[in-house]
Amino acid sequence: MTLYYCECGLTKEIAKATIVLRNGKWVTKEALCDCGLYMKSKPKEGMPTLKRTEPSLSKRRDKLWQGAKERLVGERGVNETFD
Repeated sequence: MTLYYCECGLTKEIAKATIVLRNGKWVTKEALCDCGLYMKSKPKEGMPTLKRTEPSLSKRRDKLWQGAKERLVGERGVNETFD
């Protein structure tokens, strides 16, 4: 969890943060204070873990490439001779 603080003195702990572009600044959507300002946080050690969920990143994609490669170069492979 990340501790967010505001200029008015309020603090809030947020576990999952959504970063959005608002008025030309990148802010945490959930860190909107009651006074109307976005709260700030001090970074901790390390980088956050990002999980990509696009369908194009599925394991099925590997099988598609393997099938296309076999159709393009055939069963003999690229580096074998034509004997």
